[in-house]
Amino acid sequence: MRRREPSTYDRPVATGPREDWRVIRALLPYLWPPGQTGLRIRVLVAVACLAAAKGVNVVVPLFLKGAVDSLSQPATLAAVPIALLLAYGAARVLASTFSEARDIAFARVGQRAIRAVGLKVFRHLHRLALRFHLDRQTGGVSRAIERGTKGIEFLLNFMLFNILPTLLEIGLVTAVLWHLYDARFAVATFATIAVYIAYTLVVTEWRTQYRRTMNASDSEASTKAIDSLLNFETVKYFGNEEHEANRYDRALERYEAAAVKSKVTLSLLNIGQGAIIAAGLTAVMIMGAAGVTAGRMTVGDFVLVNAYLLQLAMPLNFLGFVYREIKQSLTDMEQMFRLLDVHTEIQDADGAPPLALSGGAVRFEDVRFAYRPEREIIKGLSFTVPPGRTVAIVGPSGAGKSTLSRLLFRFYDVTGGTIAIDGQDIRGVTQASLRAAIGIVPQDTVLFNDTIRYNIAYGRPGAGQAEIEAAARLASIHDFVVTLPDGYDTRVGERGLKLSGGEKQRVAIARTILKGPRILLFDEATSALDTHTEKEIQASLREVAKGRTTLVIAHRLSTVVDADEILVLEAGLIVERGRHATLLAADGRYAAMWHKQQEASELSRRLEEADEAAE
Repeated sequence: MRRREPSTYDRPVATGPREDWRVIRALLPYLWPPGQTGLRIRVLVAVACLAAAKGVNVVVPLFLKGAVDSLSQPATLAAVPIALLLAYGAARVLASTFSEARDIAFARVGQRAIRAVGLKVFRHLHRLALRFHLDRQTGGVSRAIERGTKGIEFLLNFMLFNILPTLLEIGLVTAVLWHLYDARFAVATFATIAVYIAYTLVVTEWRTQYRRTMNASDSEASTKAIDSLLNFETVKYFGNEEHEANRYDRALERYEAAAVKSKVTLSLLNIGQGAIIAAGLTAVMIMGAAGVTAGRMTVGDFVLVNAYLLQLAMPLNFLGFVYREIKQSLTDMEQMFRLLDVHTEIQDADGAPPLALSGGAVRFEDVRFAYRPEREIIKGLSFTVPPGRTVAIVGPSGAGKSTLSRLLFRFYDVTGGTIAIDGQDIRGVTQASLRAAIGIVPQDTVLFNDTIRYNIAYGRPGAGQAEIEAAARLASIHDFVVTLPDGYDTRVGERGLKLSGGEKQRVAIARTILKGPRILLFDEATSALDTHTEKEIQASLREVAKGRTTLVIAHRLSTVVDADEILVLEAGLIVERGRHATLLAADGRYAAMWHKQQEASELSRRLEEADEAAE
């Protein structure tokens, strides 16, 4: 079994101020994107609108104080300074307008940051080696990206436009109260908000453990659900629907228990927050009432200090939720950004040129490879596939046959020796040009959940309908497709489940034909098919391989009898080589495999005839 070195992504997510600042620093370049003047102007406009909104918010209670003082005088409504009331209404509208203008200006900046980060992570995942993807759980990675991008949006909306501005407003209000009255009101207001914030942060930090459990259970449930649904047929084969439901339910049960605890502790948090604000308001009202009674303050002053405290408390009502979500957002973003830290194992060399194809000769020279150092899979393999010729590689399971295809595509780099195409080491050319030169028809053909047209055109996106149909004809799939009600617009289902094995293989062949590669690789392309379908597919493959350099990896020896050379691989070494007739005459490993398969084939044929006779 293969083992890989633990990557950055596999380590537990660290939490703390240092990691939080690391995430914020990683996000900042996307909020002030270099070379994008329009977005930078939007950032400046948003900051200006933010400052203006908070400035107006601080002024609003002053207009209210003036209006209350005017109404407190023995006069009629007509004597109330209309200007103060109009100013109060206009200030509230202006504060709201500045807030909305801030959101309008910043909306494109935030969404562009989410798009840019998401795209960067997605591209990086495609650059990572096959080793990473074989060991990763797709559901978990998908959730990490989904949560990370959502975390960016939440962080921008609440930390930049809620928490930080509120802290600024607290400072401004404290300064105004100190200036208008005495230090007691400023201290009481500041102390109330400070205790409120401290209580909220402490309780929320304690509650975070339940949130983490909820997220872990959610990821586990999602991974189990995706894995089960992707293996729908296997579940049905073994009648394990209830087993899968129980596994999924256990994850949901853990989520349920954590969610209940989270809800109960949220209620405790809300009760404490309400008590602190009530205590602060009461203290301020007592001081204000004493000031009014003593003649040092007016009724308007009494209303003013209470309005300020209530105005500050309003955006802090959801502080526990916001703080928890910001912490979670930072954790989610950290997990997503750590995907970018995963080492790109297979990289183009600096200044690597594209592959220069001439004949398409493939050479393996003393190639060695190991998934882990202590167990070498390929042990000094050397052979050549001349231009336009066909070389087959056969051998028992575990001999290293399919590993050769992965090395040729440079999903892994050899640990020794060289693989060259037309004399060029594949490690010295660009991966894009290398893979463009090679077409593969694998044993397990996985199709996209889209139309037949899309899946064939995937070989060369942008190909016209005539080219798609021409490739389908060469692959002997066109006549079948046109009999379908939706023709080439027929959807193939998840992983192509709506098509038979032979139909999927023909779509894969058509896709490879459309790609038009100089080198072909058939990796056990017919081993999973019945004998009749196999013969039909083999005919299509022979047609496709004409004039192309072809490497055939096969288990069934009947599929390689026409190869120009057959290599018998065992335990990572070539133990025999030659044409079919020569190897049979040598009466060695190949001959033994041939006779064994022929006997099995004959037995299978007799059983089929017996079944038909019984019917």
